[in-house]
Formats: sequence, C-alpha cells, structure tokens
Amino acid sequence: MDPFLLTGTVVCVLSAVLCVGAGVLRRPPNDITILSVAAVELFLLVYTVAAAVRQLTGEPVLGEAWEFWGYLVTALLVPVGACWWALLERTRWSNFVLAAAGLTVFVMLFRMEQIWDGVAGL
Repeated sequence: MDPFLLTGTVVCVLSAVLCVGAGVLRRPPNDITILSVAAVELFLLVYTVAAAVRQLTGEPVLGEAWEFWGYLVTALLVPVGACWWALLERTRWSNFVLAAAGLTVFVMLFRMEQIWDGVAGL
C-alpha cells in the first residue's frame, strides 16, 4: 500500500469524524473542524508536489495521466469549497459539509491510486 494513500486516509477519516461529531453535537463550525479540513488541503498540496516529483523522476502514471491530474485538481478544490461554505453558513449543518469533503477526498485519493497503478476503473 502506498504511504501517501495511507496517510491521506488517516487525515481524511480523522477530519470527517471530527466534523460529524461537531455536527451531531449541534455545534457550528469552529477552529477544530475548519482546521481539520485545512489539514486535508495541506495533505493534498504535499501530495501534489510528491506526485509531480515522482513523475518527473521517471515513475510513470500507468493509467491515464490526464485523469490522475484531473482528479487531483478537483480534489484540491473540494476542501476549499467546503471551508468557504462553512464560513458563509455558520450552522451545524456546515460541519456535515466539511465531513463530506473529507470523505470525498478519501474516495478521490483511492481512485488516484488506482489510476497511478494502472488498475482499471470499476
């Protein structure tokens, strides 16, 4: 298993759990939930640099490279959009949007790993 996928899974799931917990407790978005999604974004930025370095040093994407980079660019936008939503709508429901961002990025990371390894889509 790729260490980046493992790290991304931990960051995304932890963020989602924190955000769902805050939503269940009927709390508005706070520093903890916003920063947990910011951690997902920070992970994605590191992942982007690492993927570029891996590709530039000769490790090819075995699937379609345009598909991998399309997923990555889209994944980079998801936490930003969720945080924007949470800052504009300060209700407990925004925490569920933040949680959905973590889960969405996790699914996208899993698919990016499949594309990198050349595994056919489902």
